[in-house]
Amino acid sequence: MENNTEVSEFILQGLTNAPKLQVPLFIMFMLIYLVTLIGNLGMIMLILLDSRLHSPMYFFLSNLSLVDFCYSSTVTPKVLAGLLIEDKVISYNACAAQMFFFALCATVECYLLALMAYDRYAAVCKPLHYTTMMTASVCARLAIGCYVIGFLNASIQTGDTFCLSFCESNVIHHFFCDVPAVMTQTCSEKHISELILVLISSFNVFFALFVILISYLLIFITILKMHSGEGYQKALSTCGSHLIAVALFYGTVIIMYLQPSSRHSMDTDKIASVFYTMVIPMLNPMVYSLRSKEVHSAFKKVVKKAKRSLGLLF
Repeated sequence: MENNTEVSEFILQGLTNAPKLQVPLFIMFMLIYLVTLIGNLGMIMLILLDSRLHSPMYFFLSNLSLVDFCYSSTVTPKVLAGLLIEDKVISYNACAAQMFFFALCATVECYLLALMAYDRYAAVCKPLHYTTMMTASVCARLAIGCYVIGFLNASIQTGDTFCLSFCESNVIHHFFCDVPAVMTQTCSEKHISELILVLISSFNVFFALFVILISYLLIFITILKMHSGEGYQKALSTCGSHLIAVALFYGTVIIMYLQPSSRHSMDTDKIASVFYTMVIPMLNPMVYSLRSKEVHSAFKKVVKKAKRSLGLLF
């Protein structure tokens, strides 16, 4: 790939230039980031430590937590540095790396949510065949497939963006190197690159969303046929957390990426980006843990073990 750029670094405009807002925003985003790290890493550790959580649903959830951790860590530290010490400069290579890992994590999350919907379909609609449909090897292959697709998508989008020339302004009107924001700074003809971005993003989002919608359509048909009130409630409770996570993630992604660049408002994009790069990774562990009795039980078990260990030490 020929690199025609004359720009060696970019300047991220950040969230705000108002000095009075920078410290409050830094404190708020630092707290969000700490909760994100503790929540997602804690969820992974909880699933690893408790054998009762060694099921396909929690296997996919542990991968989702890992992706959310990486997702947030790709963007938030640079945002915090920009707010605290006004370090808004990012090198050309660092910008490309940030875009690559962000696209990788976003794509993996997209397909993991689809896999979790399929897992719920298998659990509710095919309970007798569930253990044979969702074996450990099948789950591992499906998860690896998500990462492979994510890698390919991130490679295409990053390569497609950084093969353009950047020879005018190097100021990115965003707080991280997102594809639409970086593309606006190019002095090359970008129509084909934008078309590639929209087509690939549309395919990834709508294919995964199609799997989710079909899975839940079949789930709801099965639920309506249930004559047991207890079975009805159990089926709904197993799907509720996932539906909330899907609505949060896909809502913001569709607003951000599946519209022409002429309709993009940078201020609107920043608000939507804050939501899905920082807030959603923080909320996902809460959504799943608050609605899961198994997670509550596993957490209490870990706390009891920790108390016993501390009691023996002191």
